[in-house]
Amino acid sequence: MEPSAPKPPTNARPFRVALTGGIASGKSTVADLFVSHGAALIDTDLIAREVVEPGRPALARVVDAFGPSILGSDGRFDRSRLRELIFSDAAARRTLEAILHPAIREEMERQSAALANASPYQILAIPLLAESGRRDHVDRVLVVDAPEHLQVKRLMARDGVTEAQALASLRAQATREARLVLADDVIVNSGNVDDLAGHVARLHEKYLALAAAAAKTGVPPASGNSRLSPGPQ
Repeated sequence: MEPSAPKPPTNARPFRVALTGGIASGKSTVADLFVSHGAALIDTDLIAREVVEPGRPALARVVDAFGPSILGSDGRFDRSRLRELIFSDAAARRTLEAILHPAIREEMERQSAALANASPYQILAIPLLAESGRRDHVDRVLVVDAPEHLQVKRLMARDGVTEAQALASLRAQATREARLVLADDVIVNSGNVDDLAGHVARLHEKYLALAAAAAKTGVPPASGNSRLSPGPQ
């Protein structure tokens, strides 16, 4: 059994790693593997759903901006309706982001603080990190990358969409290049789950060492970038 990782000092801010990647790249699997090593996970996809639950201020602001038609018959946020509305309307998308991003960021920080002593480092799953253009709130960025043809194949199998629909979903996101330019570490997910598990195990040890160094000095240490892909390292 793997020895338990040392806990950070009380009230110390954990070392924070942003986990990002394109649609169908394997981010969720990588996040789960880090959790299996004891890392605390804060998932902004889940937070994005929580902040528009009935009674939450962000939902009221979305309704004010887009009208009650974005609510289902049960009064809950209808994501499919809003997705149709903003898919080809950049101004509407910016309006929505201006409402939701601050609410998501606030809740992310609240959860991070609540889990401050849970593990030496935290994984912040932020699929739209490249779209936001910000990384000042994290110490390191890990990108899960995959060739486009594999993303398309996975999307078609997972969601039952056509190739054209899968490609449209990819085009609606930041480019691979935009994500990779932010990366400190890259996992190329073109192999199998065993490959991913090995990559995550190596990065877990790396992040433990970086977190320990940061806890001693209060400053995240410089460290070389890494690119992990199937096959010999």
